[in-house]
Amino acid sequence: MADDSSINDPPESDKPSEESFAEMFEAYSAGMKEDLRIGDKLHARIISISDSSVFVDTGTKNDGVVDIQELKDENGQLPFVVGDELDLYVVAMDESEVRLSKAISGAGGLDMLKDAYSGGIPVEGRVQQVIKGGFQVEVLKRRAFCPISQIDTQYVNAPENYVGQTFQFVIKKLTENGRNIVLSRRDILEAEQKKGRDLFMKDLTKDQVFEGRITRLMPYGAFVELIPGLEGMVHISELSWSRLEKPEDAVQPGQTIRVKVLRIEPGKKGQKIALSAKQVEGDPWDRLPEQIKSGAKITGKVTRCTDFGAFVEVQPGVEGLVHISEMSYTQRVHKAQDVVQPGQTVTVVVKEIDMAKRRIGLSLRDAEGDPWADIDQKFVKGQPVEGTVEKQEKFGIFVSLAPGIVGLLPKSALSRSPSAGQIEKLKPGDRIPVTIESLSSAERKISLKPRDAGDEDEWRQFQKEAPAPSNSMGALGEKLARALQKDDKK
Repeated sequence: MADDSSINDPPESDKPSEESFAEMFEAYSAGMKEDLRIGDKLHARIISISDSSVFVDTGTKNDGVVDIQELKDENGQLPFVVGDELDLYVVAMDESEVRLSKAISGAGGLDMLKDAYSGGIPVEGRVQQVIKGGFQVEVLKRRAFCPISQIDTQYVNAPENYVGQTFQFVIKKLTENGRNIVLSRRDILEAEQKKGRDLFMKDLTKDQVFEGRITRLMPYGAFVELIPGLEGMVHISELSWSRLEKPEDAVQPGQTIRVKVLRIEPGKKGQKIALSAKQVEGDPWDRLPEQIKSGAKITGKVTRCTDFGAFVEVQPGVEGLVHISEMSYTQRVHKAQDVVQPGQTVTVVVKEIDMAKRRIGLSLRDAEGDPWADIDQKFVKGQPVEGTVEKQEKFGIFVSLAPGIVGLLPKSALSRSPSAGQIEKLKPGDRIPVTIESLSSAERKISLKPRDAGDEDEWRQFQKEAPAPSNSMGALGEKLARALQKDDKK
């Protein structure tokens, strides 16, 4: 008769071998964390709840347990259910159990404070008031002190803003049986920031674009906070495509800007991140053909003046040159500063654009209009006009007839005038009667002759009608006027 004990046994092929048990155990253990230490922070999922405790999955072979009273809200209710996740700290453990705490809070004895102090476990505290050197904080119904330098990672401008808020602190000092407690919130923040920095730097690469906040300005650039506790620096040359005298011309502390990572390099206090704000938008010259055309009238800002002209910024980072010959139709310009000054906004006409050489030719005078455009309607041959002496040369006298319109009274024409001697004594700014002898709008030339050529009486009549002689005529001019007046009396 067969042995009944073997009737319900599985076939040999279905029996788990010692090797399969080992594989199953290894698979179970594969996702487990390494040994925990007191003070470690866990992100744990609730697996069960009892009347006195909440049990969580610690990710190790041992489950964690939290006192249910610590997790209840102000109304004495537990706001969590199975499956919720909590941030907890390891406060104690043995071979079978891991004791966890959200952060030691509420009411507690000296032993609880000592456990938090020795294990580096955060305690929950409410800032009561600002006192000399820092803050009075209530922790476990006890009075504690937090220095102002330890309440945050940044300089505290308004301590009163922290009053009434509840934070997590670590105990830095515990003496006199709990009557002298010194706290720090900064240590917790810096630990969190370091963890965030490490993760951020691990994935940081060149050319990435981020949004950051300007924290401070220096003469050489601006510091930008990419994540809490991690800054990069934008050199002044990378703040804007425009020329900047100082960073304040482009950005201000507290401003949010987009930046691009240029490079990551080692420094004395860790890795340094070089950033660029201007390269986020790309080179403005690449977009120029779509925005500016030859012949267009546009406005810009004078950035600098030179001996040969003035540079005008027509787009951020794009400058054109107004050559000194393109400054004005109405006056002779010897230096750009006679017409424009750095910082001045001007209207110009685009003369030419050379994308290959990145050059733009501009004209200030074309924007104002060419006074020679309708010259044939203003002056005709034989027309008597009155002008102002502008300059005397060996070959003749330049006479201004209207703004931007200058004619030449040549020596050959002057020699035919009976008043040639008197005319030659005139100075710049003195009035003079002349006649249009010839005009060429194409060549921009007007030739003049004295109005009294061959008629001395006409010159005398002009002198009588002219205003009283001024100092501009000089002593000889005054003597000439008196002599003419005597002749009239005769």
